[in-house]
Amino acid sequence: MTRVALTGLQSSIKLNSGHSIPRLGLGVYQSEEGQEAENAILWALQAGYRHIDTATSYDNETSVGNAIRKSGIPRNEIFVTTKLTEDDQGYESTLAACNVSLKKLGLDYIDLYLIHSPLCGSELRQESWKAMEKLHAEGKVKSIGVSNYGVHHLKELLEDSNATILPAVNQIEVHPWLTRTDIVSFCHSHNIAVESYSPLVQGHKLQNPTLVKIASAHSKTPAQVLIRWNLQRGNIVIPKSSKKQRIVENADVFGFELSEDEVEELAALNENYVTEWDPTVAP
Repeated sequence: MTRVALTGLQSSIKLNSGHSIPRLGLGVYQSEEGQEAENAILWALQAGYRHIDTATSYDNETSVGNAIRKSGIPRNEIFVTTKLTEDDQGYESTLAACNVSLKKLGLDYIDLYLIHSPLCGSELRQESWKAMEKLHAEGKVKSIGVSNYGVHHLKELLEDSNATILPAVNQIEVHPWLTRTDIVSFCHSHNIAVESYSPLVQGHKLQNPTLVKIASAHSKTPAQVLIRWNLQRGNIVIPKSSKKQRIVENADVFGFELSEDEVEELAALNENYVTEWDPTVAP
């Protein structure tokens, strides 16, 4: 994983697959299919975003594809991620699920296809990964990875004698109150990019005194500081919003830099705070 300077919304990381992923993207979790999701994506693309993160379980893949086509931006300039839901894990069902996602998106390929969680158990995880590798070989997906994998899940995959491709990404919840040092360190040591979801802690910690103090020092919002913190830690970040002002505001994180002391001061807030679910601890 090669890191580059944070110069703007075009900043990217080269994944171990050889493909580049924009460092900042728009997450569309909870964006309702139709006008709400389409508007959010169009506003993001107009603001300069080139990375959209969806999932089968979000039920808005059709809106993602519609917005991309309406934007007029060439397909190869937009990085699209979607995910394999737990209900579709298994070899044949993974292949079928990807085809359904491609059809809903109206795209010829998916830039990054992730196993959404490890909750289905070891056997299905391994079958699903084998199918993901086939989809990669067929060119239906450019890069493959996982989401919500703990260190033991990653070790299982890396030690699978039938697996030939290293996950390009592990998408997990990361923010100052949930630093995930063990998972992040393992990923970095194995050239697996870390992608942070819920970087804004779903708004639960925006009034934290330490965060507010640092934001004030930079004349930035607490949300902007949280996004910048994740970026400076080397992570890909996908804040979600369906509000135009927030989408634009969340992208305005490249004109300032947190000091090393500020990055560490925020990291010291860690309390293993999970906002919704934690599949990383699943067997």
